[in-house]
Formats: sequence, structure tokens, C-alpha cells
Amino acid sequence: PRQMPDYKRATLQDDEGPEPAGDGSASPDSVEVGFRKGPGPLLSRLASRSQLELAPCAVAVSLVLLLGIAVAALAIQYRRDPSHSTCLTDACVRVASKILEALDAEMDPCQDFYQYSCGGWIKRNPLPNGRSKWSTFNSIWDQNQAIMKHLLENATFNSSSEAERKTQRYYLSCLKEQRIEELGSQPLVELIDKIGGWNITGSWNQTSFMEVLKMVSGTYRATPFFTVYVGADSKSSNSNVIQVDQSGLFLPSRDYYLNKMANERVRLGAGHTTGSNRGQPMATGETQLANLTVPQAERRDDEKIYHKMSIAELQALAPAIDWWLDYLSYALAPLELADTEPVVVYGDTYLQQVSDLINGTDRSSLTWNRVQKTPSSLDQRFETAQERLLETLYGTRKSCTPRWQTCISNTDDTLGF
Repeated sequence: PRQMPDYKRATLQDDEGPEPAGDGSASPDSVEVGFRKGPGPLLSRLASRSQLELAPCAVAVSLVLLLGIAVAALAIQYRRDPSHSTCLTDACVRVASKILEALDAEMDPCQDFYQYSCGGWIKRNPLPNGRSKWSTFNSIWDQNQAIMKHLLENATFNSSSEAERKTQRYYLSCLKEQRIEELGSQPLVELIDKIGGWNITGSWNQTSFMEVLKMVSGTYRATPFFTVYVGADSKSSNSNVIQVDQSGLFLPSRDYYLNKMANERVRLGAGHTTGSNRGQPMATGETQLANLTVPQAERRDDEKIYHKMSIAELQALAPAIDWWLDYLSYALAPLELADTEPVVVYGDTYLQQVSDLINGTDRSSLTWNRVQKTPSSLDQRFETAQERLLETLYGTRKSCTPRWQTCISNTDDTLGF
């Protein structure tokens, strides 16, 4: 009979192999089965790690799961939010249509992005006659002018608003060109006399420089050295504050000033030689002012040019105006001001340097600053002189502009909000 195989239990010391047969030789019919005590290799490695090592892994897995759930929830909420859906209202459709019309789809944006984004608008909006530039803002202003024209020519202002009545009277008087021609230079001569005369025309009254400055800038709203106005505080838009800023220049070159002053002096009855000689100090002063003026490109950072101070501190900054409180009270009447009133100065260095310039400025320059704003309200001789100037400067002819548009602009500048 076949001999039954012998089975032998393996011990922990027998891991390397089976034990030899009892008689010292291997039996082909014998089979030895070894049993390994304890877990397998993978479980053994896991078991060897402490709970402290496994805890961070569990936390990381949990955080990833929570993050995934949060992202999914936000995505669902985003899709449900109406503000993130495609706007299909009439206003949105019109705006989208205008954007598409402004594009030049045939242009590669990587080659010329400006032409790609604005080429269509430029093609549909050629430069109008009498204009040196044209943009969407000019187009909107033309539309507003048409609205104001309709109101001022057709409305009857019987309300208690004196401002509305003055606005309509001012506009309608500007349209009376025949009466303007009859008056000639008389309105300008009377204006010059009110502010103490002008050495360009021969009549001259040595009135205080400060008194003339107060009258020119306060009563007639000219801005010979700086502008003063009340507006929203850029750092606190809920409140208004007095603001002082540099004034703009009317002409780009001293030669333009000399030529224009000579022509206007002739209109007022003075000789070429006298006018040119006396116009030189004004051209020099304007050139000096141009050198002090900060370019617009350097004024884009509001943090750098914004300086808030009291009127008393403003007095110390620009002492040439030795009565800032009195000046501001006059210019901003009927406001009641004190030395502690806050003022925002845009560009303290400019104002400080202008203060030094004022000490050496001829008073006649103040009169000139007011005179150069009047040609559009005077007879055709003054209009022609200004038209030649504009054509030289910008290549445009003012005669291309309808009279009603000139009058609307004058009315808005003088009495607008």
C-alpha cells in the first residue's frame, strides 16, 4: 500500500526552507507545509506605522473631499445667480450691437488691436467740418446741444427759477448777430473799464493787483493763475470741498500770444507798435506759467497731487495771495468761511511756485486773461481774429460751426451746471 506522506508543522525558525526527512534523506513522496505566523507583507507595513503617522493623511483626504464639495456647490450657485447669466435686455443688446459695429473684424487683433477694436467706428464717423477731433464724447455733446437748443428756443420759463430765465435770455441774446455787430467793441471796452482799464488800450488805472485778481476770477470767472471751485472730495465722495488747481493755458506758444494781442489791440483802437511792446510782458508771464504747469501725464496719480489742508495752511504755502480767506470768500460767495475751512490743493509745488510768479507779474495780464475769452460774444472783426488763430493752431475754421452751437457752448460755459 502507498505510504501516506508525512506532514510536519513549521516553526518560526524554518522560514528559510523545509526540514530534511527524518532519515536524513529527502522523500519524494513527502510534502512539508509551512505556516507563517502573523499578517502578510502589506498589512505588516501598515501595522508598523503609528496612528500619529496615519492621522495627517486622513485629514488631508478629508480636506480634499470638502474642497471638492465646496467647489461643486459654488459652481451650482454661480449658474443659478441671474447676474452671471447672459444679459438679453434691450439695453444690453443695444450696447453689444454698438461694440460689434465699432469692431473691424477683418483686422487681426494681434497685428493692430486699435484698428481691430475701433476701425468700424472710425469708418462710420468721419471727422465733421470745423472739428479737429471727434470721439464718442463729442457725439454725445452734440446730442446734448440739440436737446438744450430745443428747450431754450421753445420753452417758456415762467417759473420762479431766476437761473432758468437768465439762461434763456443769455442764449437768445447770443443769437442776435445784427445787434452784436451794431455794438461793436463797446461791450469789451466797458468791461475793461470796470476792472480798472488796460495799458494795451491806453486807459490805465493803477488798481491793486489783488483787487483786480479778485474781480477777474471772482466776478468774471477767469482763471489767470489757478482755478477755484467746489466739488466732491475724491477721498470722500459724499462731501463737497473747496478745491484749488492749476489753470490751463490758452495758447501753446508765446508767438501766438503776441500776434493775437496785436490784432485785438487794433480792434480796440491802439497802434501796432504800442500793442506789441506792451504785450511782451504778458507773453513772458504766460511762458513762465507754462513752464510751471505740470503736464497732464504726470497728474494721473491722485495720491501724488492730492493735498488737503486748511485755509490758514494754504496761506502759508502761497503767501503772495496775502488774503486767501478774503479771496475765497469773495469768489465763493455767499459761503461763510473760516481759517479752519478744509481745502484740497492739487499740486502744492505748482501753487507755491505760482505764488512767487505773481509777485513779479504785471497786472495787465489779468485783464488780458479776461479779454481773450470774449471774442465769440463780440462783432465779426473779433470773430475773424479768433478764427484765424484756431485755423493756425488746429486747422479748423470756426465759421463751419453753426451760430446756435456757439451760443449753446457759451451759455453752458457761463451758466451751466
